[in-house]
Amino acid sequence: MYNLDTEEKVIYQATAFAALMRKVYVWMTLALVVSGLTAMYVAQSSTLMSALITSSSSIWILCIAEIALVIYLTARINKMSFPAAGILFVLYSVLNGVTLSFIFLAYTLNSIASTFFITAGTFAAMSLIGYNTKKDLSGMGRYLLYALIGLIIASVVNIFMASSPLQWIISFAGVIIFVGLTAYDTQKIKHMFLMYGDSVNDSTQKLALMGSLSLYLDFINLFLYLLRFVGDRK
Repeated sequence: MYNLDTEEKVIYQATAFAALMRKVYVWMTLALVVSGLTAMYVAQSSTLMSALITSSSSIWILCIAEIALVIYLTARINKMSFPAAGILFVLYSVLNGVTLSFIFLAYTLNSIASTFFITAGTFAAMSLIGYNTKKDLSGMGRYLLYALIGLIIASVVNIFMASSPLQWIISFAGVIIFVGLTAYDTQKIKHMFLMYGDSVNDSTQKLALMGSLSLYLDFINLFLYLLRFVGDRK
């Protein structure tokens, strides 16, 4: 029989689910703000930009550090406290902001701003679709991940080829892939919380943090690929 205890448990689980989903978007937004402020600060500092530009290895060191940090956070998050995981997430946002500072040298400020709002609208629409759709997107997600691997390989190859047509194809494919991944990752996070998010605790908050990292990466990559289409170069 459906009793008061059962009803209270359902309400508590629904409240925890809603709270965790809010945390995903709050932390993702916080990371975007940190990255954006860092990028603008570095871009406006002639000393920092000169140091980055004159050192040919700096961009590679930043990229390697970002990849290493994501791998470490993903592998070790269950063995660290939530505050420690949060600090690493913020640190990653700062490092990514330093890397993003280079776009201010290549594109006009107006086109960066307009592309950001286009990205935000596209991201919000696809995340809403991923959250509300009743269709299982796991099959689509698998193909998108395969396509992402191909995109990475093609991008590396084009570093040496420097082919403009291939670059255009890569940019177009990147937009399609990350539009799809936004919907897929949102649904994955939702299902994860429906299974494990029965309360707000250290473990579920770390799940929310990893979910926000996934959506943060989707947003940043979608923004960068869109910028190649609609951005006005200096």
